[in-house]
Amino acid sequence: MKNLYSKTLNYLTLLTALAAVMYPRLQAEEIKSLFPDDGIPKDWVVRAWSDVGKPGPQGAQWVVEKGILNGGGARGSWLISNKEYSDFELSFDFKLGPQGNSGFALRSPSAGDPAFDGLELQMADYRYNTKAKDSELTGGLYRAVAPSQQVYKPEKWNNYQIKIKGSHIKVTLNDVPIIDEDLSKHKTIIKRHNGKDAPALRDRPKTGRIGFQNLSRGGSPVLIKNAKIKILE
Repeated sequence: MKNLYSKTLNYLTLLTALAAVMYPRLQAEEIKSLFPDDGIPKDWVVRAWSDVGKPGPQGAQWVVEKGILNGGGARGSWLISNKEYSDFELSFDFKLGPQGNSGFALRSPSAGDPAFDGLELQMADYRYNTKAKDSELTGGLYRAVAPSQQVYKPEKWNNYQIKIKGSHIKVTLNDVPIIDEDLSKHKTIIKRHNGKDAPALRDRPKTGRIGFQNLSRGGSPVLIKNAKIKILE
């Protein structure tokens, strides 16, 4: 009986040791790079900034070079994923020029403006639009939710961490929590650029595409690196 107990204990000890080695590896495999290879991103498409159902402007080109995604070429485009996402955690670093204007699309439909038909988390230097409202600057959900404070670092690398699950969204910018909202409580109708009504946040899609926008002026397109996503069950 002693020998059987000893063998069982040794077996359990071995399993525990293997689990300790394998579990972090499994965790790491859940986190995927959005742009693992240099070149034109695979499984992404370039679309028009005001309607992702339309092709991007002639000359717009998004390319990854040395691990950095560059939204260069013609101004006014989205790089949109072919894949749809619902609940996830995502992080990335971004850098803007003095007249930089970009955004991150969450749960965007395949047509329409992500800022009004999905969700758009802003990336915009205040010098791009000195009259912009807080919700139109970095850290805001465009025209709907302003960040709790402004911690954007002009012309330097900034870091976003985003978690969206169901109707709850949390955003951290440069290690500072700036948004913690239940979207189901947001009933206010948002105005589009043309003055027409857009759906309130509570009525926006629960599943959709993700993407990055380039609307910068001055020849300094948005730069993105270290973009990683983890799907939440």
